[in-house]
Amino acid sequence: MAEFKKHLYLILYPNEALVASQLEPDEFGKHYSVGSPKHFKGKVIFAEVDINYRNDYFQIDEYLKRTDSGVPGVPKKTKFIKSYRVLEHVDLDAIKELYLVTVDGMVLGLPKSEDFSIFHQPKRVRIYQEICPLQLVVASNLDPEKFGYYITRESVSKGAPKIFYTQYDVDIEEVLKMKDATDRMATPLPNVNPTNFTQAILELAGDPTKRTKTISLDEVLDEISYAKIKHGFWMADGEKIIFWALPPENELEEHHYLWWKSVYR
Repeated sequence: MAEFKKHLYLILYPNEALVASQLEPDEFGKHYSVGSPKHFKGKVIFAEVDINYRNDYFQIDEYLKRTDSGVPGVPKKTKFIKSYRVLEHVDLDAIKELYLVTVDGMVLGLPKSEDFSIFHQPKRVRIYQEICPLQLVVASNLDPEKFGYYITRESVSKGAPKIFYTQYDVDIEEVLKMKDATDRMATPLPNVNPTNFTQAILELAGDPTKRTKTISLDEVLDEISYAKIKHGFWMADGEKIIFWALPPENELEEHHYLWWKSVYR
C-alpha cells in the first residue's frame, strides 16, 4: 500500500475542528470546500498543526492510527478528531501555515509573520471580524494586538481563551464624511444593521477611551470577498499572538494567479 504523509489540520472556518488527513494542504482545501458532500459551498480557512503536537484533550494518536483509507494508492481524506472547544486546546506554538480557500477551491498558503509595527496607528476605529470560536463583528479603538489581548484576557461577557480574527478594510473617515454630507449612512458590510453600525462608529470616534462596540452578533465573512480583508489574520492568546500577512494584490496576481483570479475577478 502506498504511503501517504499524515497531517493535522485545524479548521477555523466555517466550523471549528481538528482533523487528521493524508491529503496535502492544497488537496485538503479543495476537498473540504468543493469535494465534500458535507460542506459544499463557501469559504474555508484552516491551519496546519505540528504533527507532533499532543494535548490530553485530544485522542490524536488513536485517530492518526485510523487515518488510512484501507485502499491501496488512495489517501484518507479526513478523520475528525474533535469538533468542540478545539482552538482553546491548541498551543499557538504548534500552529503553522494558514490556508485561505475560495468558494471554488483555490488555496492560498500564508506563512507566519512577526512584523506588527505597521498596525500601531492610534486614534483609529477598526472593524474586526471574530472568526473562531466567536463570530461577532466588532468595532474597536484598539489596535490588532491589544484587541486580541482584550478579547482573551479582559472581556468576560464576550471573550474567549483564544481568538482567531481579521480586520475589514473599511475607510471609517470616509464613512463619517458621507454621514455628515447626507445625514444618512449605508453600512459597507453586508447584512449589518446601518443604524447600529452608525451608532457604534460615532460612539467610538467620540470617545477614544472606549474599547469595543459590537456591530453584529453574526459573521459576514461568507458574504464578503477576501479582497475586503485588511492586512491579514491574527490569532491571540493573551500577549502571545500569531499574524499571517495577506500579500498585496499585485503580488497575488503575479505569484498566486488562480487564487487571485478567483478573488479579484
